[in-house]
Amino acid sequence: MAVTDFSHQAFEQPESDRDAAAPVSLRERLVPPMPGSPLWGWLGPLIVAVFGAFLRFYRLGTPNAVVFDETYYAKDAYATIKFGTERSFVDNANDLMVAGKTGIFKTCAQVSDCAAYVVHPPLGKWMIGAGEAIFGLNPFGWRFAAALIGSLSIFILARVARRMTRSTLLGCLAGLLLSLDALHFVLSRSALLDIFLMFWILAGFACLVVDRDQARQALVEWRESAASLDIGPRLGWRPWRLAAGLCLGAGLATKWTTVFFIVAFAIMTLMWDAGARRAIGLDRPYVETLKLELPLAAAWIAAVPGVAYIVSFAGWFFTDKGWNRHWDQATSQGNPFFFALDSLRSWISYQVQTLGSHTSLDQTHPYKSEPWSWPLLLRPVAFFYESPKGCGTDSCSQAILGTGTPVIWYGGLAALIGMIAWYVATRDWRAGAVLLSYAVGWLPWFYYAIADHRTMFLYYMIPVVPFMILAIVLACGLILGPAAAPQWRRLSGSVAVGVFALLALANFAWLYPVIAAEVIPYVDWLARMLIRGKKGWI
Repeated sequence: MAVTDFSHQAFEQPESDRDAAAPVSLRERLVPPMPGSPLWGWLGPLIVAVFGAFLRFYRLGTPNAVVFDETYYAKDAYATIKFGTERSFVDNANDLMVAGKTGIFKTCAQVSDCAAYVVHPPLGKWMIGAGEAIFGLNPFGWRFAAALIGSLSIFILARVARRMTRSTLLGCLAGLLLSLDALHFVLSRSALLDIFLMFWILAGFACLVVDRDQARQALVEWRESAASLDIGPRLGWRPWRLAAGLCLGAGLATKWTTVFFIVAFAIMTLMWDAGARRAIGLDRPYVETLKLELPLAAAWIAAVPGVAYIVSFAGWFFTDKGWNRHWDQATSQGNPFFFALDSLRSWISYQVQTLGSHTSLDQTHPYKSEPWSWPLLLRPVAFFYESPKGCGTDSCSQAILGTGTPVIWYGGLAALIGMIAWYVATRDWRAGAVLLSYAVGWLPWFYYAIADHRTMFLYYMIPVVPFMILAIVLACGLILGPAAAPQWRRLSGSVAVGVFALLALANFAWLYPVIAAEVIPYVDWLARMLIRGKKGWI
């Protein structure tokens, strides 16, 4: 595992260059100092996040309609805050919601008759419902939480990129690119679960990166005073690793696909520990890691997410209105022990049903696509399309197209290929972390496409978008070069990175009318459909 890190400005010099110049201490190698002013380390990402928040909250209530899968989650969210669990709705519930009415629930003779069967855990719906509780059952209310979480994810990515690169400039660039990604923008303005899934996965990763720095700091301090290298220290309670477990548990309580990240991140953080122990000269780094750190790591990264997942169903447990709630009725005359046992058995039965439904989602859909096509943006999802009046021509369009910003996605694809080469050449931990995170968010879908012929969509890629952008930022750091590089290298690298950022901004601005539901002439809408035909953008 490589221990080189970025310098204050961009990349640190390679090991060979440093050896020829001045010796670098163990502390500098394992825990390079953070760059520049701590104040700007917070203000820079905050400014970028405010910019992204403005884009997301501006005209958030437009269109005044139920967009794409908001037809499920906006209503389920309102049910969770009203009843504690999902409920069945009247047939014209969407029309009633758009008209500002709240009487959208069915009336049933038996409570259980109105229970709604849903296939996703409830946390994301609770978060959407929080916005509805504050602002009402209207488009702004059911989109508020998504916009807030999307904006916060920009700030988190900027901070974690800064920590990984030791560059405030590159951290802010990461936040800027995420704020300008069209898919992130669309999902931040829609009451779907995927933006919450992405947020919790990113937050969990960020916590693990902080934990990595703190663990290495502790090992360096131990090494500087150690009398013997026979065995290293136990690294304590690792509160940031616990925080990562809670975040990943929240992701699992939003969508089951978080489980792939939980497994990958657990292995990754233990490998980081072993690499750090090896770097300070311990003889058996992998054995020590398994002996000293694995038990608590398993509790924080495996058990804690499981507990968080169960807790997210509190509304289902504490009411009598949930689906399958009384599948296994108590026979103990109200004995609370048996009631709890029956409730758990009913809940497990519900989870088994849900697992079956997840592996049999094979309905046709005009915007379904295959995983191999997602990085190329070949088949986006039309979230919304109408032909209103008011654009100055006879034919107008108002659309929300769930696509990524092509400059960012194609640049990200090139950067990921670069990360493969960089990791093979240097074993740099950042390239490895980015590649692993991207792979576990993308490759499992190939199994579902081949084995289950499952119906899938481009926006399933949103959890890996932050890692794609991290790949871009890492590549930009390589282009900029180390702080000690010749002036011509730094200048040309700065120009190249600046041009890329401007192209991403221009590309986002060009797409903006068709991702933000602006009313424009049909010819302008058509001009933005990069790939025409039934298997393209239309």
